[in-house]
Amino acid sequence: MAATIHAVHADRLHYAWDNALEPALRVSPGEQVRLHVRDASDGQLGPDSTAADVSRLDFDRVNPVSGPVYVEGARPGDVLAVEILDFARPSWGWTAIIPGFGLLADEFAEPWLRISTVDGDRVRFSDRIGLPLRPFPGTLGLASPEPGPHSILPPSRFGGNVDCKHLTPGAVLYLPVGVEGALFSLGDTHAAQGDGEVCGTAIETAMETTVRLDVRRDLRLDAPQVDLPRGLVADQSTSPYRICTGVGADLLEASRDAVRAGIAWLGEEHGLEREEAYALLSVAADLRIHEVVDAPNWVVGICTPLAIFEP
Repeated sequence: MAATIHAVHADRLHYAWDNALEPALRVSPGEQVRLHVRDASDGQLGPDSTAADVSRLDFDRVNPVSGPVYVEGARPGDVLAVEILDFARPSWGWTAIIPGFGLLADEFAEPWLRISTVDGDRVRFSDRIGLPLRPFPGTLGLASPEPGPHSILPPSRFGGNVDCKHLTPGAVLYLPVGVEGALFSLGDTHAAQGDGEVCGTAIETAMETTVRLDVRRDLRLDAPQVDLPRGLVADQSTSPYRICTGVGADLLEASRDAVRAGIAWLGEEHGLEREEAYALLSVAADLRIHEVVDAPNWVVGICTPLAIFEP
């Protein structure tokens, strides 16, 4: 007998974490939930949008999340286990450079937009760049015990906008519960992203997402943790790579230097304009800390898979 899948429809969404919100759905531990998720622009950008539409975004509507879902029996001190089960395949997505946002915000003052299409298991970023379709939700979180509305954008110990690209089917995310019922919400679904999401956006898309929610009382967590099945990370690392590094005494500035080096390399080696190179690093390359022990300088690398470049 097939398991019952409960649904949270696209009109049950919110734009801030707030433990006073009325639940969109109540479920028992172990049940499945399909959430109908809007894209990070809440429909303000579409397949025919241009960079001018980016400059007109209403930021009070950015990054909506679907929910909240009340899980019976969940209480403060418990852990909510969120098993990622499935995604409905999207047909398109967008990537933008939004003025004032991103790791190099001070260097990219003008809006920029790229519409990508999904072709089978590939995301067509351009006529010669294709990314593996690896859908995941950027934002998964629980309500805070602190009263009042709290911004969706920054993550917290209760999850939120963590943007962990490995939250693909088979992964299990563990979140510390702060309020009765946990009040779980999900949004900001992506078709692909690199670790770091350096320009501030991924391949942003609306996407139905199915999860299983369970309560764990044998765990004690202060912040989110994730279990990944064997082979998931290795499956995403079969390409040759170019690593461009940044070295310095400030970890954030070393990260910025690594991204600058990656942009320069993409321009020199592959003929990409700076805006396209910056966006490509955000959706396809992984920003990694290589070492933080040999003071006074630290090493950060931006790792770009060469398999994305097609003849």
